[in-house]
Amino acid sequence: MGEKSLDQQEINLLWQEYKKKKDMQAREKLILHYTSLVWYVAGRLAVGLQGYFEFDDIISAGICGLINAVDRFNPDLGYKFETFAIARIRGAIIDWLRSLNWMPQSLQRKSRELENALVYLEQKLGRHPEDEEVADYLGITLEQFQQLVQRVAPITLVSLEDYCHVPGEGGDEPCLLQEGIPDPQATDPARSLEFQEVKKTLAEAIARLPEKEKLVITLYYYEGLTLKEIGKVLDVSESRVSQLHTKAVLRLRGRLGRRKKDLIG
Repeated sequence: MGEKSLDQQEINLLWQEYKKKKDMQAREKLILHYTSLVWYVAGRLAVGLQGYFEFDDIISAGICGLINAVDRFNPDLGYKFETFAIARIRGAIIDWLRSLNWMPQSLQRKSRELENALVYLEQKLGRHPEDEEVADYLGITLEQFQQLVQRVAPITLVSLEDYCHVPGEGGDEPCLLQEGIPDPQATDPARSLEFQEVKKTLAEAIARLPEKEKLVITLYYYEGLTLKEIGKVLDVSESRVSQLHTKAVLRLRGRLGRRKKDLIG
């Protein structure tokens, strides 16, 4: 039989025991209680990483993020722990993926070429280019273009945060798409201002996306739907949703990359 689920009063008491009295048993119970968040985040990321990693390895990386979230969370500030934890669980998985340097250089190069093509054509045409126009610019067929978008899809799950970092005491920290609040532990006004500026830039970039791509980004990152669930909402295949997500992230990555270059000079 599984353990009895905790009600909100019991959870609040555990937070008090851990944060006020440093009770390690309370900490362990909190981690166990919120383990389902790790499965939730890992399950959504695993959709684009099938064939590359074992699901258990992704879970292990996510657990590290959950532990970090429990240790850093301040319940007295009134934030919802689930929101706080999900961002850090995803961040921990992404950091683990980056550390492995798992994506072939050839595919990373293709992803960059596709990103640059989307940005260049958008500037040249003054509108979002059609798939046929991008394919023609790259010198490939429409079918080859669609296959390329599918091949680079895993990169888009982990690469956007490279352009959304703000400085912290222990190094740069990612401003994740679904992270709507700054770190409650952060007290540096300059870092807080930079965090808000990054979020503003990201929000403006999202607002400029084609409608379907914007909807996919909203449903996936803010509403927490899976690609399969989004497909049902849009009445399209999961593969089509994956393509929309990939193109959206490549557009965002290109715009955020330009911002990064402007800041560096």
